[in-house]
Amino acid sequence: MTEPERAEIEGRALLLYDGVCALCNGVVQFLLKHDQQEKLRYAPLQSSLGREILGRFEIRTFPDGVVLLTDALKPQERLYKRSDAVAGALRLLPTPWRLLGQLLSLVPRTLREFGYGIVARLRYRILGRYDTCPLPPLDQRRKLLGVYE
Repeated sequence: MTEPERAEIEGRALLLYDGVCALCNGVVQFLLKHDQQEKLRYAPLQSSLGREILGRFEIRTFPDGVVLLTDALKPQERLYKRSDAVAGALRLLPTPWRLLGQLLSLVPRTLREFGYGIVARLRYRILGRYDTCPLPPLDQRRKLLGVYE
């Protein structure tokens, strides 16, 4: 992890996403648009930063979809996977998205994970995939880490 990356994520939430997944990139674009308080930073799972963060939690294979790290690099940091990561990211946004995240958290995990699993398995077939992680617009690039390797 570089010093600029450390400075960007320390104490913030970091969303790790599948950088070649069209659906995951769409989720990142949605979050970028609605995160007016800039609580989130983003990095592809495939980036060196993504692999380093996953390694810190002894995750050796790429998760299918998204992972959310809150309070990054602080003693109270916490890792959320799959549907918990989606709900957690939504809860960081302003209303009405925060409420949607809270409602999603009320759905029993087994149901959320079932639905998440179906979408995760079909995401490439339905929405496709990129050969490389797409570059974001210039005004958003400082929020996306690890895409310039």
